[in-house]
Amino acid sequence: MNGNPRTDGPSQDAQAQEAAATAAPETSTEQQQPPAQEAAPAMDAEKQRLETELTAARRRVDQLARAYQELEKDREEFKQRLTRERERMMDVERGNVATTLLEAVDELDRSLTMSGGDLSSPLAQGVKMIRDGLLSKLQQTGIERIQVVGLPYDPNTAEATDMEITTNPDEDQKVVAEARAGYRLKDRIIRPARVKVAKYIAPAQA
Repeated sequence: MNGNPRTDGPSQDAQAQEAAATAAPETSTEQQQPPAQEAAPAMDAEKQRLETELTAARRRVDQLARAYQELEKDREEFKQRLTRERERMMDVERGNVATTLLEAVDELDRSLTMSGGDLSSPLAQGVKMIRDGLLSKLQQTGIERIQVVGLPYDPNTAEATDMEITTNPDEDQKVVAEARAGYRLKDRIIRPARVKVAKYIAPAQA
């Protein structure tokens, strides 16, 4: 037996290299995959970002919805203003036409007055028929006669053209006679009445 070492099996150095080569791929794979503790914060951050974007998108949608509602409201109000203005202009024009017709009615009333109150004649009956027909047409368009006789004098609906002394305090500032009828269209006076107004004076001073 000589002193040379045995060579029939792998040396210890070769065994160590083979073990290192076998373990190296596993170590490399573990280094490529981040641990679960590091992935969780990244997922939370992404979730927070998406929630922030969703909240901002919902807020923008709400703003657009409110803006659209305001636009619709303004459009509807503008439409209503146009309608009211058109109706007002139509009422003004209708009132102008009615004023002209009322002057014709006044002429017919004067003709009846000049007849001496005798309405039995064919002429007087014809004039009255025309007068009543005109007033009926005016009433169909919304023209109404203002009732003033016996009521307190109102400068918004009548013009005082004459005065009558009265010793009855209850009649003071009341309309006692009407010289010309007044008319209104809806809430607008198209022609004020001309009236005689009573003024109270104590009997001792009359």
